[in-house]
Amino acid sequence: MNRYPLWKYAILVFALLVGTIYTLPNIFGEAPAVQVSSAKATLKVDSGLQSRVSAALAEAKITPDFVQMEGNSIKARFADLDAQIKAKDAISKAINTDPADPSYIVALNLLSRSPHWLSSLHAFPMYLGLDLRGGVHFLMQVDMKSALTKKAESLTGDVRTMLRDKGIRHSGISRDGNNVVVAFRDAAVLKQAQDLLSAQLGDVLWAASTEGLEQRLTGSLKPASMVAVQDAALKQNISTLHNRVNELGVSEPTIQQQGRDRIVVQLPGVQDTAKAKDIIGRTATLELRMVDDSAEAQAALAGSGPVPFGTERFIDRGFGPIIVKKQVVLTGENLTDAQPGFDENQQASVDLTLDAKGARIMKDMSRENIGKRMAIILFEKGKGEVVTAPVIRSELSGGRVKISGAMSTQEASDTALLLRAGSLAAPMEIIEEKTVGPSLGKENIEKGILSVTWGFVAVAIFMTLYYRLFGAISSLALGFNLLLLVALLSMLQATLSLPGIAAIALVLGMAIDSNVLINERIREELRAGASPQGAITIGYERAFATILDSNVTTLIAGLSLLAFGSGPVKGFAIVHCLGILTSMFSSVVFSRALVNLWYGRQKKLKSLSIGQIWIPPTEVLAADQPVAKT
Repeated sequence: MNRYPLWKYAILVFALLVGTIYTLPNIFGEAPAVQVSSAKATLKVDSGLQSRVSAALAEAKITPDFVQMEGNSIKARFADLDAQIKAKDAISKAINTDPADPSYIVALNLLSRSPHWLSSLHAFPMYLGLDLRGGVHFLMQVDMKSALTKKAESLTGDVRTMLRDKGIRHSGISRDGNNVVVAFRDAAVLKQAQDLLSAQLGDVLWAASTEGLEQRLTGSLKPASMVAVQDAALKQNISTLHNRVNELGVSEPTIQQQGRDRIVVQLPGVQDTAKAKDIIGRTATLELRMVDDSAEAQAALAGSGPVPFGTERFIDRGFGPIIVKKQVVLTGENLTDAQPGFDENQQASVDLTLDAKGARIMKDMSRENIGKRMAIILFEKGKGEVVTAPVIRSELSGGRVKISGAMSTQEASDTALLLRAGSLAAPMEIIEEKTVGPSLGKENIEKGILSVTWGFVAVAIFMTLYYRLFGAISSLALGFNLLLLVALLSMLQATLSLPGIAAIALVLGMAIDSNVLINERIREELRAGASPQGAITIGYERAFATILDSNVTTLIAGLSLLAFGSGPVKGFAIVHCLGILTSMFSSVVFSRALVNLWYGRQKKLKSLSIGQIWIPPTEVLAADQPVAKT
């Protein structure tokens, strides 16, 4: 009656084994480490740099646990903090020959101490939030006025192109703040232009006015369109920050919107605030400009003359100095995608995809500049570097541009990655910064573990005293629930924060409710005269409906928090929802398995160790009726 088939026990043993393996990495803790990443978008981290880092440590007589390349960074782990600090200085001195313009970011970090065999099974510890691991927090303000100004500049170019395509003559197009002003000499032509622009640019309001003998058409963004521009700028900045920070290998960074014009950036495990600012500062802007190949420009490159008016000198990666015109043809705002590929001669190339506006501008520009060079410039921290400067062979239409030349397949892939990283839609500045030290994070972890531990112990003692053997089984099921929850969070690589620890403590308190319902139901059946084996069967079966109802309603509340919450609230909700699922499995399936192992094979079972069963004094027990042991 109360026996599980062998396959159910096999599933439970497998779950116990997997839970143990994926929980273990969280026990080993973290070790101090140094992380090396590129400080320039055009500079690559490769195996050669890894050898230089190892050589620098060997020369400084510092022995690391390991030096390995992970993603786009090199990480070296050390036994203690002293070795970490010495290693950082030695590595910085070896690979950054110019301290004023460092080529690489050398930052302090933390890495797991898990043994290699666990890592080979993809068993990694949970990510820890800023409040537990320590790290840096930035609040960044996005300049929304600049975003609207960029949009107005873009509209000015669009209006000029539309009027020219339709042959509508005007007296000049200018920008007045965030408004576009078009001048006309004739009211009929103004009306024709107004009809065209109103049809083509639905997000702009056009108003006609007269100033002296001149007719004017003023266009301004609709309020809803202004909000859309600002939202798009915020989302693009968040996306760009994600691309830059993720390339540095920071464990589970938090980059999210706060309010209408602010972005929160949290980098757990980064101990150096100055280096963290460098990481955040690596938000590049992309510009396409024409190369000046005139005689004056060639003389300037040869050193025999000044740079021509309206041009700038840049460094073309791998080819040296280059003179580029200041006028910007396109920005990264018009680039939607960049992928490595091959041209018609099977040479490595970079395939660019432009938006509608960018495609139109590129078509006009390329038609007028066939045979000339176009420079793609990446700006970081105010410094520009030419990524590539291909020759325009033909008119580029359709919004797809293929860049090819003297580049390898790897260089094409790297260039596409740089271009894909995109540009900031609007400038940002750090308005708040704070650092959570690793010692404070460690204290938070210790207090969180203590709260969960003492909560578990208190519940286990009460359950064992009140329900005897069934209470002990319930406590084991509670421990199994905790094991599964931590393993599941580790497998999902979830981020654990203080609210998450609070959710674990809450889950333990709620999970034991299921076993209380089961135990009390078994007591009721015994009280009603059922046999011990029958009471176990009926108790588990009839309590399950109540357990399911209560957990589903709680799960709905948790899913609501997950859907509508953010930050710490969402972290709490994730742990809460997962804990409900694991608690149902452990309290019903696992505890029933232990009860079946203990009592299932006893055919003449006389009593159950389930604590004192209160019986009304008016009831008279039959002489042969089984009773529960106290």
